Amino acid sequence: MILVTGGLGMIGAHTARALADLGQEVVVTSHRRAEVPSFLAGRAVVERLDVTDRQAFLSLGDRHDISDIVHLAGSIPGDDPVEFFRMDTGGLLNALDAARAWDVRRFLVAGSLGVYVGRPEIPWTEDLALPAANLPHPIVAFKKAVEPLTTHGLQGTAVQPVILRIGSIWGPLMDPESPFNPIPPYVNAVLRGEQPKPRYADDGGDCCYAPDAGRAIALLTTAATLRHDTYNVSSGRPVTNRDLADALEAITPGLRLDLLPGRQDGPDPYLDITRLTADTGFTAAFDIAAAVADYVAWRTDNAR
Repeated sequence: MILVTGGLGMIGAHTARALADLGQEVVVTSHRRAEVPSFLAGRAVVERLDVTDRQAFLSLGDRHDISDIVHLAGSIPGDDPVEFFRMDTGGLLNALDAARAWDVRRFLVAGSLGVYVGRPEIPWTEDLALPAANLPHPIVAFKKAVEPLTTHGLQGTAVQPVILRIGSIWGPLMDPESPFNPIPPYVNAVLRGEQPKPRYADDGGDCCYAPDAGRAIALLTTAATLRHDTYNVSSGRPVTNRDLADALEAITPGLRLDLLPGRQDGPDPYLDITRLTADTGFTAAFDIAAAVADYVAWRTDNAR
């Protein structure tokens, strides 16, 4: 059985669904969110768990024969960054304790494309040296720390660490007004019948639809062998605001979206997924047009 912490969150739920699609038994944990999305109902065991509670975490091993861990649980920083670091580091260390105690095969943990900030190369590849940059957000700072904590925490064991440098993911279950990805708020404005604030047509960057991200993580979890301990997780292709607007206009009769000419920023970075594809066969199933159409259909019956 495969454990997915944070398994009712956006990336976690899509990972759990993809694992179930591959025929795996899955147990997911959730602390604050109780509602199981329709696409996961009846397909995974759900455990209520605060990952910062070490004994509660370890007790999962008394109820389930867990072979692999995908640690995606995390929190959103408030006004106190130290408390955020304390909580998420505690959860990570408890997950590592569990991996060691249960002697799992593989431990996958969520990192971030933000660790590459400061590298001028495009696209970003896993073999780039990570810069000592002024990181843009406490979440990125923590995700950068996750990498050595995980690899060192599993030294001396047979557990294979797998760092997931996750790209800009969006899709079903994401907050429609999320400050972390511009696509859901843009689409949400259109769904309300409003004209979104104009964006520069040629700006954009890394983009991956959540079902694709979940499938990539599931393939990394179940692969017979992995040749690396770090993988970029995304679609492998950038998306511009023009691409997004075109996709919305194609499925919305009469819609014409205002865009500013050219670009304000750029060139726009995105993740190279050559390593992921070579080791798992993954390719993204959704381009931006298919993703927007699927998301709009999902939002017909779902608030997020």
